[in-house]
Amino acid sequence: MADHTYIIPDLLQAGLKLVFCGSALGVASAQAKAYYAKPGNKFWPVLHDVGLTPRRFAPTEYPALLDLGIGLTDLNKTQSGNDDVLSAAHDDVAGLAAKIEHYRPAILAFTAKRPAQVFLNESFGLKGPPAYGLQPQRIGPTRLFVLPSTSGSGVRYWDIAPWLALKSLFDKS
Repeated sequence: MADHTYIIPDLLQAGLKLVFCGSALGVASAQAKAYYAKPGNKFWPVLHDVGLTPRRFAPTEYPALLDLGIGLTDLNKTQSGNDDVLSAAHDDVAGLAAKIEHYRPAILAFTAKRPAQVFLNESFGLKGPPAYGLQPQRIGPTRLFVLPSTSGSGVRYWDIAPWLALKSLFDKS
């Protein structure tokens, strides 16, 4: 399912316990060709702080997540930038759903409300922003989870509690 038009390829394979999905790569991540690469982004420290990784990974080490049963993708794989500059026309809800149906991870965790809201609205008719945490909807066997963004621009919404709840669900998967 690789697409060579993607800025960075998906990090997906069968048998994953968890796949993280963001809106799109930020500018720094697109330039670095690595997920969550902006220095102020808390993604990599949080993965370690909650116990999803045994140490703090550098963004360029993202392929090593597969060894831990973790994958990465974005709703928009062809643009980069903050949510306010992304075109909704590039959001690929059907493509994301197809990837999840194909790879069947135990959990799909959205790393911000925007990709979760777009996906849940188009796929399930959800109106308005979803709550953080485990969602009642599923894609086949895959459970859906919404997390607060680790981006510096989302700092006012930051709460580690949903990330800790995700770790608990991950451990049970």
